[in-house]
Amino acid sequence: MRLTRRGVIVLTFAAGFYALGELAGYTFFRAFAGISAGAVLIALATTRFRPKVEIGRTVQPDRVERGKPALASLVVRNTASRRHGGFAAVDGVGSETHRLRVRPLAPGAEATYHYELPTTVRGKLRVGPLVVHRPDLFDLARGEQTVGGTAWLWVHPRRHAVRAAQAGHPRHHHEGPITDPPLRGSADLRAVREYVLGDEVRHLHWKATARTGRLMVREYADPAQPRFTAVLDTRRASMNAAVFEEAVEVAASLFYASASSGQHCRLITATGADTLTDSGVRAARTLLDELALVTQDAADGAPLLPSALAAASRPGGVLVVITGPDADLGHTARWQPDTVIRLGDLRPSAGSGGLIIAVDAAGAAAQWNSLAGKA
Repeated sequence: MRLTRRGVIVLTFAAGFYALGELAGYTFFRAFAGISAGAVLIALATTRFRPKVEIGRTVQPDRVERGKPALASLVVRNTASRRHGGFAAVDGVGSETHRLRVRPLAPGAEATYHYELPTTVRGKLRVGPLVVHRPDLFDLARGEQTVGGTAWLWVHPRRHAVRAAQAGHPRHHHEGPITDPPLRGSADLRAVREYVLGDEVRHLHWKATARTGRLMVREYADPAQPRFTAVLDTRRASMNAAVFEEAVEVAASLFYASASSGQHCRLITATGADTLTDSGVRAARTLLDELALVTQDAADGAPLLPSALAAASRPGGVLVVITGPDADLGHTARWQPDTVIRLGDLRPSAGSGGLIIAVDAAGAAAQWNSLAGKA
């Protein structure tokens, strides 16, 4: 409950007219001041009574590609024992708001309202809470009440139809160190090691546990497990913001195709993010959620490959690097990527040695499909 700008002005004038009436001895000014002050007090008393409502909120779908429609639904229910008048409300939508007018409701009655959500920018969009406004007749005071919870809308990058990668190096062999963590569901026993939080309890090795006095687990590996890894350049100097959005779309398209085809995926960014997933729809959703939030936040002068991975062995399976037209690959070149995708160049071409040069994501997807068809 607070005074509006108009209410502050009226109250100020009331004080001024009252002072003038006392000094000059004019009853008219004192009466006018009393009427103005009374109007402000009545406005404050009116806005003090707020509607008792419950809010139910849904967002359908909760994950959507950039530019595709998404709908928010609000169910407003009157929980009071008497009818309430209509009121204005504002629903938060990210950094913006959506205004709606709730009609009067009888006790126990409810009304449903729908409105479209903005999906032009990828990211995680917060929807809600609802702020109820209760202004008086002359807009001298306003009462605000926050009701209901919030919901989240994930706006994923747009995806283009691409083929899943079909080639690449084996993930690892039974002899020597492996290039990345073992995967669930692998069939061959590779080693017995000490238990760490998150390991499968069914893999406990009881004989080794009894012998060492520590919990030991079996570690399984599958050298034939198909994998797909993409290194996404998140350095501002590599490409402008518009080209970066195209790069994120390329990464989203490749990850979705690879995870859906049964490949375990890994996303690496110049910022230092390193996301490992299994295969399937759930893994694809995890990667798309990650790409919905990725930004060009790598430090100035940072290498394309994070320093923590510079000395690591090459990831197994297919390795793709997505970067700008003139960016330096740095230590990533030592990993011998299967394909380097350079976006933002006005001279598109699919060069030899797995090099794709394209203006945008659509052009890169077309060239990728062409090269995959020849493989």
